[in-house]
Amino acid sequence: MRKFISGNEAVVEGALIAGCRFFGGYPITPSSEIAGHLSTRLPQIGGKYIQMEDEIGSLAACIGASLCGEKVMTATSGPGLSLMLENVGMAIMAEVPCVIVDVQRGGPSTGLATKVGQGDVFQVRWGSHGGYPVIALAPSTIAETVEMTIEAFNLAEKYRVPVFLMTDKVIGHMREDVDLESFAGYPIINRKVAPPDGEFLPYRAENLTDVPPMSPYGGLHVVRASSTTHDQRGVPTPDPEKITFKNSRLYHKIQDKAGEICRWEADLMPGADSLVVSFGISARSGKQAVVEARASGMKVNFLKILTLWPFPEEAISEAARGVNKVVVPELNWGQVALEVERVLGADVNVIRVNKTDGTIICPEEIIQVLNDAAAS
Repeated sequence: MRKFISGNEAVVEGALIAGCRFFGGYPITPSSEIAGHLSTRLPQIGGKYIQMEDEIGSLAACIGASLCGEKVMTATSGPGLSLMLENVGMAIMAEVPCVIVDVQRGGPSTGLATKVGQGDVFQVRWGSHGGYPVIALAPSTIAETVEMTIEAFNLAEKYRVPVFLMTDKVIGHMREDVDLESFAGYPIINRKVAPPDGEFLPYRAENLTDVPPMSPYGGLHVVRASSTTHDQRGVPTPDPEKITFKNSRLYHKIQDKAGEICRWEADLMPGADSLVVSFGISARSGKQAVVEARASGMKVNFLKILTLWPFPEEAISEAARGVNKVVVPELNWGQVALEVERVLGADVNVIRVNKTDGTIICPEEIIQVLNDAAAS
């Protein structure tokens, strides 16, 4: 069945395909359509929708529902995301699977409520104190939004971690034709469930990449979920050895699996001396700019990032092999550009194309930067 849907509607379709049965949220532009559609769709299939008093309560409700065994999601934008960050830390420490959709808009603060932005890249990675890894995905088409929403649930369930789906105002409200039937056989991952017999430890692990099986609240086992650093029983501990193991495992279960988690699309050509790297709505302009630049005789590589965190370092390095300049269009002051600079070092000139005025970056602007760089 083909449908002409918006990005926000695509999130809803992807969530339902993935098995989402609980949404806790609070309306905020430009994400509100996600809550609106799920308020109708979820009760029709036995799911639960709840509008909380604010974004703090929204993610708290999702954490509780997830611990009871449900697949959960919330949706927000920049100011609401700022309020959720304490509970993001709770979900990281307690290892609670959940999906957080961030339909980005211009900031800071109330900012540009009805205009586009991409300024939350670092906020989702570093917003919660402690600096522990998260997963963040960034679609650039409506079909990708369906797929990346499903993937967000799969990754949350597999790694017991909050996963961010980073769309934006334009992706959220634009419409494209999507074949929803093509996702009918898409692989769905459910969390590991502890066996009914034997001793149950809610955080049982032997290796740093282990993800413990879960048991729902109200089920067969005594379950503890603590935001305090804890041992494998879920009990707070002062033991340095147990603390080190817990914190190291939170890090390594994501970072050591970056090769499995990271996704990107590369369009590379022999002899390229330039590379365009982008994500989300800006990647659409970047792709078109590369098509037009090549038509004029330029040799340019293109890399679209689909996984923002963990950052796809190997993909960046491979796409930049042999080039001397990398152009990074993004609707912020250069957050992804900073990561590209970190990966590539000082030998490659990283050129930023930035906007924060609520408008998109057009292909012509990127082409102009490529021409200027070639002439310099």
